[in-house]
Amino acid sequence: MPAFLLEPPPGWPALSIAAALLATLSSFSTAAFAADVLVVTDSHHPVQSMADARVVELDLPARIEAELSAGLPANPGQAAAIVQQRLREGDKTLQRRIGGAYQDVADAWGLGIAKIPAVVVDRRYVVYGEPDVARAIARIKAHRSALP
Repeated sequence: MPAFLLEPPPGWPALSIAAALLATLSSFSTAAFAADVLVVTDSHHPVQSMADARVVELDLPARIEAELSAGLPANPGQAAAIVQQRLREGDKTLQRRIGGAYQDVADAWGLGIAKIPAVVVDRRYVVYGEPDVARAIARIKAHRSALP
């Protein structure tokens, strides 16, 4: 069963503001409710994502590196030359893929993700173990609406 790691909003000055915000949020659809959705997983834990969710695959950097180093010769000098050629031929696209993949891993690490799959909403709420992103968002929405 998915677990929640939920933190109360810091510094809420009055319960009436929270109630007004929750009433406003409850009028939105599930997709509109989740302003910022981050899904953290890997290739061994597929998820059913939503179109507007950002998906981070923790093993993507290793997969890109394996693609880049496939079929290299044993000679280190020759291998380095081939990798450099592949990077040049891949133009900026390959470099962006590598950089983006590592940035995604750093972002997930910075959020303190403990296990995968993880669905993070608004950088504050997370559901672990739920591969269906819409269902995870619905659980967060239900939890938020139950807050006093």
